[in-house]
Amino acid sequence: MSSLQKAKGFTKSRTGTYVSMAATAFGAVGVAKQARKARLEHDTLRLIDAAVSAAAIVTGLAILYRELKRLGDDDVLLG
Repeated sequence: MSSLQKAKGFTKSRTGTYVSMAATAFGAVGVAKQARKARLEHDTLRLIDAAVSAAAIVTGLAILYRELKRLGDDDVLLG
């Protein structure tokens, strides 16, 4: 298997899924800042936007966790 084929399979690997989960969780920092600022400014629309974004992050993490469980032992990068 060439390096390029391994790189293409990275997102389907256990490591790639962990990286995706970390990137998705990192988005929670921005959402928390947005929610805090919205509460201080009493901006209902931005607060709703932050809540919807938080729900999207939770859903994304749940999907990635499910994918991680499905991968099991047949990791693409391990051969």
